[in-house]
Amino acid sequence: MPRTLRPRVFVTRQLPGEALGRLSKQVDLSVWEEELPPPPEALLAEAARADGLVTLLTDRVDARLLASAPHLRAVSNVAVGYDNIDVRACTERRVAVGNTPGALTETSADFAFALILGLARRVAEADAYVRAGHWRTWSPSLLLGTDVYGATLGIVGPGAIGSAVARRARGFGMRILYVGREARPALEAETGAVRVDKATLLAEADILSLHVPLTPATRHWVGREELAAMKPGALLVNTARGGVVDPDALVEALRDGRLGGAALDVTDPEPLPPDSPLMTLPNVLLAPHIASASHATRGRMASMAVDNLLAALEGRRPPHCVNPEVFP
Repeated sequence: MPRTLRPRVFVTRQLPGEALGRLSKQVDLSVWEEELPPPPEALLAEAARADGLVTLLTDRVDARLLASAPHLRAVSNVAVGYDNIDVRACTERRVAVGNTPGALTETSADFAFALILGLARRVAEADAYVRAGHWRTWSPSLLLGTDVYGATLGIVGPGAIGSAVARRARGFGMRILYVGREARPALEAETGAVRVDKATLLAEADILSLHVPLTPATRHWVGREELAAMKPGALLVNTARGGVVDPDALVEALRDGRLGGAALDVTDPEPLPPDSPLMTLPNVLLAPHIASASHATRGRMASMAVDNLLAALEGRRPPHCVNPEVFP
């Protein structure tokens, strides 16, 4: 089939905002219209004739897909993370990879702190209790929770989002500890955060909040040993990636009461199957990966992804490029 003069672009889902309208004026655009992501074979077929892809975390871009996509020049991920993309394979084929850092920092930090508050003060349990008609009178021992003000917050990964959570924690008078590959003197000066080793963080944190990308080094960063080392009754909040936590170990720790509770915006697997034990545990607060889900932020992410894609298709380095070595 003869190729059109305009680049062909496949977008794996409808996106909020006006970014796709802008993109459609410059490329031959195809958008997957269904709620669920395109199945692998459908994505493969679309990639085979595409110059560019706009993808989400649910879309696997691997060596097999790249081998079947001879015209592909750019993959633009509508996310900060890009563990769904084989960046090395893309670089070998001179395919630019873009992401959307910064756009969701404050929104995601808001949600992470909402989970901290919601879990500690048992907000979802309280809502369910009232809706079920169980509330008969005020009681001094009803749904007792954990104080957030003055508690010790342990941050795993003091990057942009982790640092933004620390700034919010300062307003709650929290003691802030963190672990990271390097010291963050600016964060320490602003929030009083203290860099510690992993053992100290686990032993002293009342609330542990995860903000690291999923890599071989961070997979199951929280496992059986780590959960056993945490303070009895401590709370775990994960807005990073589900694979950072060993799910079997998490269920065990929640069931036996060693862990006071967990708030999870991300899970492993994702989404959770209906028969997951996490669905039935009362000390678990679950959300469907919505930390960045505000109108403004999701629209901004879509716009950044389109900017990245258009730049790459024009032979320019994208404003946010994961593999800049593709460009001279």
